[in-house]
Amino acid sequence: MKERVKPVIIRDKENNKEYTLEFSRETIKFAEGRGFRLQDVDNFPMTKMPEFFWLAFRMHHQSFSLNQAEKLLERIGGMSNALAARLGELYAAPFTYLTPDEETEKNPLVEVE
Repeated sequence: MKERVKPVIIRDKENNKEYTLEFSRETIKFAEGRGFRLQDVDNFPMTKMPEFFWLAFRMHHQSFSLNQAEKLLERIGGMSNALAARLGELYAAPFTYLTPDEETEKNPLVEVE
């Protein structure tokens, strides 16, 4: 069974706030509905990297604006390779329901022939 990817936690000591960054099926649908494509982060980093960071807030902090995300990203010194990779893992995690591995427990009440 695949191990769950832990969310990213950002603790803003200046404002005494904690943010949990994570993606769900609903947040990915929201992102796709806005035209977001993960590969665009590499192709258009100035625009898409802050948007990707902001979309990661959506699951737990819906009222957090893109402007707030951009300011916070600037305060933390930009998106490191490690943070970008972790967000990529979190973005990919909800897709496992579409493509389960062989070890995923099957529903005995539903059969696919």
